[in-house]
This record gives sequence, structure tokens and C-alpha cells, in this order.
Amino acid sequence: MGCGSCSSSKDGGKPGGCQSNGGCSTGGCNRLNVHDWLLNLPFSDPESNCKVIEVSFKQGSRKEFFRNTTLQYFEKGDYVTLEGVSGFDVGEVSLTGELVRLQLKKKGVDEFSAEMKKILRRSTDRDLEVFHISKSREKEILARSRAIARQLNVQLKLSEVEIQADGKKGTFFYTADDRVDFRELIKVYAGDFKVKVEMRQIGIRQEAAKVGGIGSCGRELCCSTWLNDFKSVNTTAARYQNLSINQTKLSGQCGRLKCCLNYELDTYLDALQQFPDYAETLDTTMGTAHLIKKDIFKNLMWYVLPNNTKHFPLTIQRVKEIKRLNQQGQKVDELQPVEITGKQKEIEPAFVDLVGQISLKSLERNDRRRRDQERSNNRGNAPRGNDRGPQQGSRDQGARPQGPRPPQQNRGPQQGQGGQQQRPQGPRPPQSGQGGQQQRPQGPRPQQPRPPQAPPPSDNKES
Repeated sequence: MGCGSCSSSKDGGKPGGCQSNGGCSTGGCNRLNVHDWLLNLPFSDPESNCKVIEVSFKQGSRKEFFRNTTLQYFEKGDYVTLEGVSGFDVGEVSLTGELVRLQLKKKGVDEFSAEMKKILRRSTDRDLEVFHISKSREKEILARSRAIARQLNVQLKLSEVEIQADGKKGTFFYTADDRVDFRELIKVYAGDFKVKVEMRQIGIRQEAAKVGGIGSCGRELCCSTWLNDFKSVNTTAARYQNLSINQTKLSGQCGRLKCCLNYELDTYLDALQQFPDYAETLDTTMGTAHLIKKDIFKNLMWYVLPNNTKHFPLTIQRVKEIKRLNQQGQKVDELQPVEITGKQKEIEPAFVDLVGQISLKSLERNDRRRRDQERSNNRGNAPRGNDRGPQQGSRDQGARPQGPRPPQQNRGPQQGQGGQQQRPQGPRPPQSGQGGQQQRPQGPRPQQPRPPQAPPPSDNKES
């Protein structure tokens, strides 16, 4: 068998049907694909073929078996008109052939039962038109029925409403904690909706299967896709798997324990068989060691001593040896735990070294080169005489006919100022601000004798 998801066709193809080439597993949604591997096998006696066909309703939320008394051959995905309650119903063929006998045996249904309903014909255009009209009323009827139940103060929760194809019967699926007296409710429903009312109680997990949703694993709920038999789940399954008893994490959308807790339970039970029994406590000279965890993947048993927060991982052989000595009345001096921290230390530096291999020196070198280039460009445009860039040096040389300036320009700012004093003509007064101040002894010099201005006040005081 192979399974895969598919989508319903609304704009084209068969309305509301499954576009996959395979069939659907019994009890689940028809979005799952089941390959009929017995379809093309020849049979020696064609008369012995299974005359029962599995038909799904409401996109696989409900499946029933019908007898094919006609001479027509139906394939998966065909819409057929069936016997209903005081009328007819329309369903989609989900499984045919010899695989139906396996499903009949699994569900305990007699293939030759006289109570099994029959297939009338292949659905016509008129049947499909009436079918779609009836299905379009379901959402409105569900909302109205919930409001009526609240007005009558009936303690139940309606989860789904299914209307028969001819619109003569309506099945109301509900959940309730206790027994509910809905005799008055049925009368109101029959009068408002003009249908024959059938109230069918389902469990909380069946309700989640009909509603659907996404589980904590990120996939669609198992109960709404392929799971059809709900086994009991208790907290013992979580204890065997060393899971913390947290009701919020272990519960599904239905409010009960997750069904997937039973999936790996057999594997854990097989692995726990090699662990010693009655090894919850070990007697040592330092006190009684208590078991806190069993690691089936590493075959270790973790113990803790009194007045000590350190956990001691012991091998199965060491626990058996200590238990044998305790039965002889001896107490061990030390537990001899397994050193597992050394392995972790070996892994951590490797991870750090991998991160440290990323070097930013090349990026820093490029940034430094770019900053130096920008600084040199800015200095070439600024009114300064002591520039270090090659372009500025060439400009200074062009302004000065004398050649000894370039070697003096790289020695320092003081030599650059001294070289600027040799320019008596001053062709670039704005660019040589410092050299210009030295050539003008009359301008800034009167401002320098500020210290001698202090004596006049002192002379006044003496006078």
C-alpha cells in the first residue's frame, strides 16, 4: 500500500471528490490514497467476485457497505445513488474488489447479510443537483440547531449535521457528558428544518476526527486521516517512555491523551526487558541511591544520592553487580559512574573551532584601505599644506618650481611649514594657512603681546 495526500475538486472534476488514483483507507478521510493491488489480477471464477462496494459520505467522515445488485461496474471516485431512509442518498465509491472483503472481515460485517442496503444506479445529473442543494443547507442548519439547543438549555454539543441527498432526513452528531433528554429538541428541529431527525451520539475523539485540525507534530490529525479504531491511552505509556506527566503537553485537541503515545510503546517495552527489575534503590556506604531515569538509547541508569544534587549514570552491568552485592549484605563504597561529560567536551570545542574559522581580516583590510582612500581624497580637497597623498604632492610640486620640496613633505608637519616660508609670492594663500601666518609678521603679531598687557593694571594699583 502507498498513501499520499490530494485535494478536493471544487472548480473542476468531480465535486467534493478525491482526485487521487487510489482509494481511501476505511474509517479515515478520503484524502488518503490506497492502492488496490488486487484490481488487475485475473480470477478463475468471476462469479465469486465480491459484490459489495464501500461508499464514503461527507468526504470520508462516514463509510458504509452497499450491495451491488446491478450489472454495472463501478470504479473508485464514481458517484452512486443508494437506498436511503424514505428516499435515496448519494455517495462516492471508495473501495471495490477483493479488498472490500478484507474490510468486511475487519469490521465483522457479513457479506451476505439481508439487511445490507443496495445500490440503485449511477448518479445522474438530477441526482447530483439535488445532492448539492441539500449539502449547501448543512452549515445553516448546524448554526440554527446550536442556537435552538442553547435556548432550550439542552446540555449537549453539536459537532456536525449531515443531510440526506433528497433532503428528507437529517443526522445530528453530538457529544454529551451525561444522558440528555432531547425529545422536545427533536420536535423543534423537525418543525423548523422539515426533515426526519436522527440524533447520534459520538465520542470526543470521533468529534475531533470530524472537525479535523493540525497536531503538535505539524501534520493533520491521525484520527481525521487514517486512524479508525481508538485504543485506550493512559499515563503508564508516558512513564515507560520517560515522559514528564504534563497533561497539557500529553493531551491532543480532543482533550484526551494523544493516540501517538501508543505508537512507540512496544519498542520501549522491548528495550526495557534487558534492564534489571527491582533496581529502584542501591545501598552504598554514602547512603541509598535512588533511580531517577532509564536511558534505553545509551543503556544507562541514572541514580542520585541523598544530600547530593549530582546525577550518577551507571551501566546495566554495574547495576546488576551492585544489586547482587546488596543481596549478600554488602554495601559498595562507590557507584563507579560512566564518564559521559568528556564526550561532550570533545564535541563542544569542535563546534567552537568551526565558528572561529570565519576570519574578518580581509574585510577589515578592505575597510581600512577604503577609509585611507577617503581620507586622502578629503585632504586633497581641504585647505591644508601638509598632505600625504600622492595627488596632493604632485599639486604642491606643480605650484613650486623648486624641487627639494617632495622629500621634505614626507618628514613631518614642521618641515612642511618651513618649506612654505620659502614661497615669497604666495600663489596659494587659501591652501597654505599656516605658512601664510608666518609670512605676515604684522597681522598676528600685535595679538601675541597679550602677557605685557597685564602690567598696566598692576601700575594702577601701585599708584
